[in-house]
Amino acid sequence: MSDNDGKKTLGVRGGGARSGSVKQSFSHGRTKNVVVETKRKRVVVPKPGAGSGAGGGKGGQVGGSGGKRPAGISDAEMERRLKALQAAKAREAEETAKREAEEKARAKPKKEEAPRRTPDRDDQKSGRGGRGRGDGGRRSGKLTLNQALSGGEGGRQKSLAAMKRKQERARQKAMGGQQSREKVTRDVKLPEAITVAELANRMAERVGDVVKALMNNGIMATQNQSIDADTAELIIEEFGHRVQRVSDADVEDVIKEVEDKAEDLQPRPPVITIMGHVDHGKTSLLDAIRDAKVTAGEAGGITQHIGAYQVKTESGAVLSFLDTPGHAAFTSMRSRGAQVTDIVVLVVAADDAVMPQTVEAINHAKAAKVPMIVAINKIDKPSANPTKVRTDLLQHEVIVEELSGDVQDVEVSAHTGQGLDELLEAIALQAEILELKANPNRAAEGAVIEAQLDVGRGPVATVLVQRGTLRQGDVFVVGEQYGKVRALINDKGERVKEAGPSVPVEVLGLNGTPEAGDVLNVTETEAQAREIAEYRANLAKEKRAAAGAATTLDQLLQKAKEDENVSELPVIVKADVQGSSEAIVQALEKVGNDEVRVRVIHYGVGAITETDVGLAEASGCPVIGFNVRANAPARNAANQKGVEIRYYSVIYDLVDDVKAAASGLLSNEIRENFIGYAQIKEVFKVSNVGKVAGCLVTEGVARRSAGVRLLRDDVVIHEGTLKTLKRFKDEVAEVQSGQECGMAFENYDDIRPGDVIEIFERQEIERSLD
Repeated sequence: MSDNDGKKTLGVRGGGARSGSVKQSFSHGRTKNVVVETKRKRVVVPKPGAGSGAGGGKGGQVGGSGGKRPAGISDAEMERRLKALQAAKAREAEETAKREAEEKARAKPKKEEAPRRTPDRDDQKSGRGGRGRGDGGRRSGKLTLNQALSGGEGGRQKSLAAMKRKQERARQKAMGGQQSREKVTRDVKLPEAITVAELANRMAERVGDVVKALMNNGIMATQNQSIDADTAELIIEEFGHRVQRVSDADVEDVIKEVEDKAEDLQPRPPVITIMGHVDHGKTSLLDAIRDAKVTAGEAGGITQHIGAYQVKTESGAVLSFLDTPGHAAFTSMRSRGAQVTDIVVLVVAADDAVMPQTVEAINHAKAAKVPMIVAINKIDKPSANPTKVRTDLLQHEVIVEELSGDVQDVEVSAHTGQGLDELLEAIALQAEILELKANPNRAAEGAVIEAQLDVGRGPVATVLVQRGTLRQGDVFVVGEQYGKVRALINDKGERVKEAGPSVPVEVLGLNGTPEAGDVLNVTETEAQAREIAEYRANLAKEKRAAAGAATTLDQLLQKAKEDENVSELPVIVKADVQGSSEAIVQALEKVGNDEVRVRVIHYGVGAITETDVGLAEASGCPVIGFNVRANAPARNAANQKGVEIRYYSVIYDLVDDVKAAASGLLSNEIRENFIGYAQIKEVFKVSNVGKVAGCLVTEGVARRSAGVRLLRDDVVIHEGTLKTLKRFKDEVAEVQSGQECGMAFENYDDIRPGDVIEIFERQEIERSLD
């Protein structure tokens, strides 16, 4: 007791306490004995006889303190409660044993298991054990920050979803066992190729199960690999789902044509295309009809583009006109004009009759199967001969009414206005016979007449609406481009909110410049339009790649052999509108022959940029601008790199200049002019000279500068030049017929008496492409 320094022993009140001493160790080797008392745990034993029957002893535990049964509880109720309590204890013991078994299985030592942490003094004070959990699996003591960040000392904590699943399993078990989930059969859309992960996603199955099914079928594939449609169909059927085969082209199903009902159709204005030869007065005739001066804005009075206009006649009829260029280079543009038209007006000059482009226009109209009206223009000229025009048309199976045919013909004059009313009446009559109708209350559909890249407005397309009504804000797809209608501008330059059937308008809001002749379709959503445009762009890219690739090695070698002797003139073409660029490229591709050809490296719409100049420098070619100019950076780059930029506003000049440049690549034609014959009479040997032939000029003249051939028995033995030509002892330039002379060949001595010398001159003639 001396260690306690006279202090009382620490203890607890109440009986049943026992005492003892504990030796405590401190730093620096100090120790101290402490006397402690431990109180015994009181055990409550229920009194015998408390409660009635066999459940008396149990009733004390249920009933509460004193071991008494709660008031108002019968023996049967007490017995039922005791049985429920026993069942709960048994279930709890079973779950505890199961949980301990799982913990033992998880706690198996790994290859490099970290050493277990020995509980320190803080753990002893706070009552935490090795895992920091009590008997019931709950955490005892405080949760430190390190434990929270590391997921607790017992490992990763269960998620809320896991707890919910556990509760759901317990509820299912209490209700009489877990109910099996029904298999959901799905319609799986199957494209031509699909990845394993996407297939599993569409079937709502586990990726691992799909991979296992593929392995069972002898196919080793990861989730990111693609499988073909037939293999995927087998897997889908194996999982019990239904297959719905689709293809990439199905994206265009949203714009499938729907036949309009007869009651929905309403009359629409006719679309009239003006066709004919260049300078036969097509645009002037249209100007006279619409009372506007269009040709004043055209370069050289020549229509370079397809123009679309609407005209209202004095009788109130509305007519939509397409004015197509008549130059041969615009054949494709005239073809597109015939594809969207209802009536063709063939303009033929009375003083010029039928020309090549007139014949092409007739063929386009026949191919499009549209009615034709012949307008014999320039009837006011003194040299006009309309009868010759009607007769010439007979050669092309166009029989006018005056010659008992079914084709209307009208004599007109764009200059004086003669016959214009008769022409409009003929058009109105033809339109009435056709009974043209369209449904304006549907999604719009139209054709691109022309497209261009405007600096201020971006890509702009001139569209002729064929069915439905195109409104501002509509989402559409046109060829490989898509967009949303930002603005609609009519032929007078006015903004309009909508455009019905047979109305030509300029459409703003495209993401790129479409091709002239593309079809415009309105879609419900922008996503649909984008998907269709991307599909079409990929398809066109694949076609171009397939067309550009030679299929066999023989074809490659053949092409290389053909190109070996062909000279090429590369050019880059930039135009103001899509139709003009196409027409120029087609015209340039026709320039050339087996020796020379023009190759268009790149063509496009819009101003000449620095990129075009860089491409031209790399290719060593000029840049041709048609109705466009180079921007400032492009001009500076062209000056620095020495790239030639040529500007044109009339297609005649462009094609002629390129043709002249290509002609410069042609090798000059060599022509031989025979100027004389000489016969060898005797052969002499002269020192320092060699063999010299004594000759008599029998025909023409012998010249020193000319070429010679040695003929023996009319067979050419040698061809070369003369080393010397002498008359007596003097060297002379030429010897006339009937005179004798001495000749020596350059580097050739095998000459004999009786041989004939043929004397000729070569002449180089420049060639040109016709």
